[in-house]
Amino acid sequence: MNKRYINKIINEDCRKHIPLLEDNSIDLFLSDIPYGINLDEWDVIHKNTNSALLWKSPAQLGKSGFKKRWKPINGWSKSDKNIWKEYQEWCYSWSSLLFPKMKEWASLFVFWGRRTLHRAIIAFEDSGFLLRDIIAWKKPIAHHRAQKFSWILEKRGLIKEAEKWYGWRLGNLAPIYEPIAWFFKPYKKTITDNILKNNVWAINIEKCKINGLSPTNLLEFWFEKHEEKIHEAQKPEKLIEFLIKLTTIENQIILDPFMWSWTTAVSAKKLNRQFIGFEIMEDYYKKSLIRLKNLK
Repeated sequence: MNKRYINKIINEDCRKHIPLLEDNSIDLFLSDIPYGINLDEWDVIHKNTNSALLWKSPAQLGKSGFKKRWKPINGWSKSDKNIWKEYQEWCYSWSSLLFPKMKEWASLFVFWGRRTLHRAIIAFEDSGFLLRDIIAWKKPIAHHRAQKFSWILEKRGLIKEAEKWYGWRLGNLAPIYEPIAWFFKPYKKTITDNILKNNVWAINIEKCKINGLSPTNLLEFWFEKHEEKIHEAQKPEKLIEFLIKLTTIENQIILDPFMWSWTTAVSAKKLNRQFIGFEIMEDYYKKSLIRLKNLK
């Protein structure tokens, strides 16, 4: 059943095809899924039609990061607060289909946003998976914009109040890391029996040492000069390669149902692993198809 999908990316909704995959056949799930934080149209995973959503304020015009609004302007309505619950339901809509397709004890690495991680973990646990760890991917740089509160008050003519709030800003700390949730499919026998049967669960520390030392759950990788950027949320090849080498051996099958820039496929091909992928957005599918063909 998997033959038609091996080393191919299908330009359709993964929920249509995951049920057609063979049960207990996937060795690793690795995907940078939509975070559900309204970064752009492709990241809106809810029915809320708040008029401020994805709108640009004057302060956001011409910015390379935080280009559109993800939150309401005048308080949080019931539908605004429902966004995270709807995101959880969306995650469950495909993670529940995924469960029977994974081998027992197989790993699943899922990139998520910090604000939606808790909902996604619940969806995966409800689907039958168990959480093994949460890895932090630390970036060398981070988009960060926190408005000076005193400046806002000065624009309102509130000079005295502006002096009181000098040095205070509206926003968060610079988001220097992104979480990677590490799940596994529960096993029925001993760990040793399962590894010998399915060739999954053990981690290859020797191949994944960093500067001669065993890796921790804090990973620091960044883009190299040759990497073509196709998607704004794209992840570095070295990061994806690390996760693949850590948990798989050659010729095993990696599933990524949200391919975006095809970095999972590119990395799998470099490391002699097989992949199955889906990408619902035609524009990214076409751009990434060229990237994969150009891989030497």
